[in-house]
Amino acid sequence: MTVSQDRSEELRAVARHLGRRRFLTVTGAAAALAFAVNLPAAGTAAAAELDARRLSEDPFTLGVASGDPLPGSALLWTRLAPRPYEIGGGLPTGSRVTVQWELAHDELFRRGVRRGSAIAHPEFDHTVHVEVPDLGPGRVYFYRFRVGAWTSPVGRTRTAPAPGAHNTRLKLAAVSCQAYHDGYFTAYRHLADEDIDVVFHLGDYLYEYAVNGAGGARGYRDRVLPAVFNRETLTLDDYRLRYALYKSDPDLIAAHAAHPFVVTWDDHETENNYAGDTPENDVPPEEFLIRRAAAYRAYWENQPLRRPQRPQGPDMRLYRRLRFGRLAQFDILDTRQYRSDQAYGDGWQVPGPESEDPARTLTGAAQERWLIDGWRDSRARWNVVPQQVVLAERRSVPTDAYTLSMDSWDGYPASRQRVLAGAQAAGVENLMVLTGDVHVAYGLDIKADFRDPGSRTLGTEIVTTSITSGKNGSERPSNYANLTRANPHLKFYDGRRGYVTVALGQDSARADFRTVSAVTTPGAPVTTAASFVTEAGNPGLTPA
Repeated sequence: MTVSQDRSEELRAVARHLGRRRFLTVTGAAAALAFAVNLPAAGTAAAAELDARRLSEDPFTLGVASGDPLPGSALLWTRLAPRPYEIGGGLPTGSRVTVQWELAHDELFRRGVRRGSAIAHPEFDHTVHVEVPDLGPGRVYFYRFRVGAWTSPVGRTRTAPAPGAHNTRLKLAAVSCQAYHDGYFTAYRHLADEDIDVVFHLGDYLYEYAVNGAGGARGYRDRVLPAVFNRETLTLDDYRLRYALYKSDPDLIAAHAAHPFVVTWDDHETENNYAGDTPENDVPPEEFLIRRAAAYRAYWENQPLRRPQRPQGPDMRLYRRLRFGRLAQFDILDTRQYRSDQAYGDGWQVPGPESEDPARTLTGAAQERWLIDGWRDSRARWNVVPQQVVLAERRSVPTDAYTLSMDSWDGYPASRQRVLAGAQAAGVENLMVLTGDVHVAYGLDIKADFRDPGSRTLGTEIVTTSITSGKNGSERPSNYANLTRANPHLKFYDGRRGYVTVALGQDSARADFRTVSAVTTPGAPVTTAASFVTEAGNPGLTPA
């Protein structure tokens, strides 16, 4: 996507307007505008090389990460931030830094594979995205970065199997919703110890809400945080600082170092329940696009994403496809950037003509065609769709007075029907949807007609609970009886925190719902709340 000249001029006018607004400084508006129209920030050409020997503090406070595995390529990430809770991370303004990287077969780096250097530019907040080519498919590699006398933690990553490989096993994890202010990221510490090939993050990597009281007050997690976090994220600096807060968490650092991540966003990476260019509150869309440009820019900077995902102003092509041999195809969706506004003012509402309008879309027309065309061309045993909001119908009560969530696919039933009809037309037999968002774990059968429990089962939906959002939760939330009675295709429901792992095989797939007993105190153990199996060619969940 590109930003049109009309859009560019519009954003320029908006930035001039926003520069006079109390909540966005002139500097913040100018920075957001520069990125929105894909122009270099002021001073780019004059950026000087920093002598790395002058770094007296560890610049690798936010750890390392890898992502989007390809058969012959690894994507490596880090950010230089000796003082991560400061704007600019404690590095001189306008200075670029040369970063050395290494890739090896072993974690002691005795059997080196590749090495090179990359520039950490101030325009990208000194983040580094290294795409390492010409690697072996289906291999484990170790990596690290160096700057001056400092060496990063060691990361471990994997490449995808070769195209056409007849691989018979793949184990993934799905995570979502990690509100820093709701608890400890204990689940990530356990996930770091799992034998996992790849982790899918399904959204709400951070939250835009203020964190902490006024400067000096006791902070969340028994920490005192700088007052800079005690405001909602609006500017590019705000979003960058919030990522620094989250990514400084040792448990999240451990999970990123242990496994490659494939990420997609939901709403809170920008603003709660936004839809396309429509914000949550009564803010002009033109004004919101400046905020969205800042949020998208910071997201790309701070995630292990490849060059095609680099944003162009307030637009970013996040939906993409990854293949793991002949075993699995992953179609990663974006159900925020292109959706119609939520019907009936959002929330849980009685469905009606507005929500059921055939013109409404959750994915946008282009992404919808891309998804269905990809299914037609797929030769994979399992077609997996990592995405954000619950696809299966969820009636609130087992009576005709039920309501549905207007923020989920229930608020866009025509969009859902087109996608499911496309899956049937493409002959997709082993469809699996991975979902986040709702802070609970579900196991659901995907029905051709949710109003007819006897209709054909088209696939399964595995919904991961939150890492922390909603605090500790409970095994059986207050609506457990109503929801399970109202939705016979709902096979499992648990309201505690954790993650889910899915082991894909030739004949079946097994989902293990992993939960921790608490997140408001650190160090809780992890247990398996339930396990389910779905057979290849025979969709539907059964207890393992």
